[in-house]
Amino acid sequence: MIAAIKAPGANTRGLLAYLYGHGRADEHLDPHIVAGFAMLGMPDPGRDENATLTELARHLDEPVRLRNSEFGKKITDHVWHCPVRAAPEDRYLSDAEWGEIAQRIVEAAGVAPAGDDLACRWIAVRHADDHIHILATTVREDGRRPKLHNSGIRVGDECRQIEKDYGLRQLNKGDGTAARRPTQAEMHKAERLGWEQTSKEWLQDRIRAAIPHARSTEELLAYLEADGVAIKPKRGPSGDLLGYAAGRPGDLNEDDEPIFHPGGKIAPDLSLPKLRARLESSRPEEHPTARRNRPSTPWHKATAALDTLHADLADDARAQAHIAALGELIEATAQKAPDNLRTELHYASKAFARAERSQIRAEDRAAHALRSAGRDIAHTATGPDGSALAALLAALVWAAIVASRWHEAKHHAHQADAARKAVQHLQAAADCALTPVLTELEARTPKQRACLVLASDVRAAVPDHAERILTDSSWPALATVLADAEARGHTPHQLLKEAAAQRELDTARQPARVLITRIENTSRNPVPNRRAEAARRRSTMTASLSPSGPDVAQASAAAPAPAEQQHRPRR
Repeated sequence: MIAAIKAPGANTRGLLAYLYGHGRADEHLDPHIVAGFAMLGMPDPGRDENATLTELARHLDEPVRLRNSEFGKKITDHVWHCPVRAAPEDRYLSDAEWGEIAQRIVEAAGVAPAGDDLACRWIAVRHADDHIHILATTVREDGRRPKLHNSGIRVGDECRQIEKDYGLRQLNKGDGTAARRPTQAEMHKAERLGWEQTSKEWLQDRIRAAIPHARSTEELLAYLEADGVAIKPKRGPSGDLLGYAAGRPGDLNEDDEPIFHPGGKIAPDLSLPKLRARLESSRPEEHPTARRNRPSTPWHKATAALDTLHADLADDARAQAHIAALGELIEATAQKAPDNLRTELHYASKAFARAERSQIRAEDRAAHALRSAGRDIAHTATGPDGSALAALLAALVWAAIVASRWHEAKHHAHQADAARKAVQHLQAAADCALTPVLTELEARTPKQRACLVLASDVRAAVPDHAERILTDSSWPALATVLADAEARGHTPHQLLKEAAAQRELDTARQPARVLITRIENTSRNPVPNRRAEAARRRSTMTASLSPSGPDVAQASAAAPAPAEQQHRPRR
């Protein structure tokens, strides 16, 4: 059951005209009052042919009229409107049940607290089977205004309890981090202008798509302007950016002036302070060894960054940062993916946006590696090869699963649902990307004897899942991957153990496919020659220390060791 409190209005008679009218598509049937502040003597134009809308409006507005006549400043925001709708699969509710529900909602909101004889005047009008509209005038009988602060939260909590009490579909409790729902006026305006999205929804998509391309808020605003978004920055006397508002081209008010929306009103995590924390967190120092071992392409870099995601979720603040950065990586991948995958990935990015924010404050600096990987993909000029893309998408599927489990453990119901929806779209894209890779691998399946040896490696490395892997339709392709890795100097047994440790296989639909993408990514390079690497390090160190220059140092490194060193006994 959803109760959507609307913005305060000023025209009681106008709202009543809509509630008792035919509707925009003749959908209003038998409008009538099912509950109110005082049913006895209440004029109901739906049941009494002599009652009029004007009479009912005056009846409800009486406390407002009295207060306005006593005070110089008139109240113009006194109309409280709250539609309450049941789920499509819910049972039919009688007028009496809807009346009880309306009473509980106005009590929870603070419009008419229980036992308060001087509360606001209100009515609940039913003109369809599945919903009612509650209308109240927010001036009490004693002339005071009701306390409606946080009424939406209280009404939401009461709706969750009503669902339990009446056996209705139970929705998840809100946590205040969701984007605001479009108003009726915004939806009607979008429909009138032929837009598929309201302005705020359009702006939210544009800003989220721009985040992976920017390293600062200034860069972000410049990118948005270049993308056709109207930007109105707010700056201090020093020129520092203090805030911003964004507008959609063609979205004008009644005076033909552009309409701008503050970032925080577009979505809770798109305010300037939150974007600044996300984009401009200081970069951690990088160890020199990490630079040498850095993956060769942005796609491989992103896959490598995702390999440690499960460990990064141990701390709540770090976990929230990594999940937000994961959303940026999904969006960047969607923008650079081949056309046949782009639609599914855009759906995944849009679904995962709800999973990116919770009440937990993110330690944004901790997710630098993952966020950097997303930016590199957003700025790359070349697309990935098939196996690199398949490996990344498989890693994104697992990362989204890990994120949904973390949200579940923290009782973030809406975020967990959003992550699960994203998994479905990511899995569809991953399956599509892996199909040509599997075809190529299966065409090079090793001979039967080699496959039997590799099968014994599977049984030794992952005994609990061996039968599922060997009976998987993708086992021939996995055998090819293991044979290729072995030719590059890797040990199939060790690769299988490492891949199985990175991603549990209990919930994998096709475990062989999971192992293929993991092993192809980790074994793409030959095993380094340890003797050659040791010689290289000695040569580099000697060259840096020798006063005679690198040529002399290299000659010294190549020369035989003195006899006393060659025959030094081992300790």
